[in-house]
Amino acid sequence: MTNKSLFSLLLCLFSVLFSFSQKEKDSTSITISETTLITSENIIKKEIDPLRPSKAAFYSAVLPGLGQAYNKKYWKIPIVWGAIGAGVYFYVRNDKQYDRYRDAYKSRLAGFEDDEFYGVISDDGLIRAQQQFNRNKEMSLLITIGLYALNVIDANVDAHLLQFNVDENLSLSPHYQYNEMENTSDLGLTVNFKF
Repeated sequence: MTNKSLFSLLLCLFSVLFSFSQKEKDSTSITISETTLITSENIIKKEIDPLRPSKAAFYSAVLPGLGQAYNKKYWKIPIVWGAIGAGVYFYVRNDKQYDRYRDAYKSRLAGFEDDEFYGVISDDGLIRAQQQFNRNKEMSLLITIGLYALNVIDANVDAHLLQFNVDENLSLSPHYQYNEMENTSDLGLTVNFKF
């Protein structure tokens, strides 16, 4: 059996199983709807708040993690704080190291020979170390700003997705059709909308 026919067979099997599972769901929903009287009191409609994503983004911009709390995704708050806290930690650490090497270099330019790196690192080494820690400090700042922006974007997108319509009136199902005249098979997806 070739790979193409094996693939077609597997897709056919998947679509048949999927269609049977859909038919079982439809048959149970028919029996339930026949026995239950649907009234306007039984139908629960959630109101869509168009400002919810903006509020979540604003809250997250004011205090990182607050937008995630507004969306009731509490497990994301430690991740946001940890990511932004790590960026701030590396910024402060690189800034302190930069200051150490800069102060030692300034001390040598003033003619003193009592800095902590005297005899260990040359003047060129101090300049290179200052450049490296300054570059690391700037990179830490950019990454922290990026993580902050990602926090705001996450809160906004999550608020949008919380209001996304995923009821049973929308469905996507695969279909398989065998054409006997041409001895070929057709695969595809069917999108159903119920209004």
